Amino acid sequence: MRILETKNYEEMSALAADIIGAQVLLKPRCVLGLATGSSPIGTYQKLIEACRQGRLDFSQVRTVNLDEYCGLTGDNPQSYRYFMDHQLFSQVNIPRENTFLPDGMAQDMEEESRRYEALVASLGGVDLQLLGIGHNGHIGFNEPTDSFPPTVHQVELTESTIQANSRLFDRIEDVPTQAITMGVGTILKADKILLIAGADKKSIVEEALYGKVTPQVPASVLQLHRDVTVITCREG
Repeated sequence: MRILETKNYEEMSALAADIIGAQVLLKPRCVLGLATGSSPIGTYQKLIEACRQGRLDFSQVRTVNLDEYCGLTGDNPQSYRYFMDHQLFSQVNIPRENTFLPDGMAQDMEEESRRYEALVASLGGVDLQLLGIGHNGHIGFNEPTDSFPPTVHQVELTESTIQANSRLFDRIEDVPTQAITMGVGTILKADKILLIAGADKKSIVEEALYGKVTPQVPASVLQLHRDVTVITCREG
């Protein structure tokens, strides 16, 4: 595991984008695992700049996102499909048909979970998985629990996660209480993992990286992966 500390969010975002960009240059038809939330926005902005300057080409890249809220259509501004379309996909030269997220509107979430797990496998697996981390240690929407979920599954969101995400909604009552997410096992199958965390995550990052491996801190499982890079920042 490599742990890199940067001065601020800007430097963290630039370094993360460089690592992702290197993966695209190394393997133009790579599979990128992507994340949502505030942490990766700066990274996506740097990737957009690189694409517009002709330094990166996303035309062959395939992407699979970690998760999606249940009950939100893709054109809902709070959905993760909408987030990805506006924060990255619509601003780089990636074909929409090469971008994949779980279907939060699926009628049968067990079937959708199996479908998405199989989809990731059919692409050849993830070359580089980008992760953020929640204040309670969740990765994707894998919340603290008694065991590490092995595959894509539907989850009930914890009160702390709902509270944290409510800043993006008009009312806390509007925050979905369920989501569909890659399992911890799915995430660990990625060849390489890149975790980015702002200064406000310092405490949970230390617990995840230096504490015991436990499903009560889902991100702690990253200690067991063969190729993890963690980028933190001192400010912002």
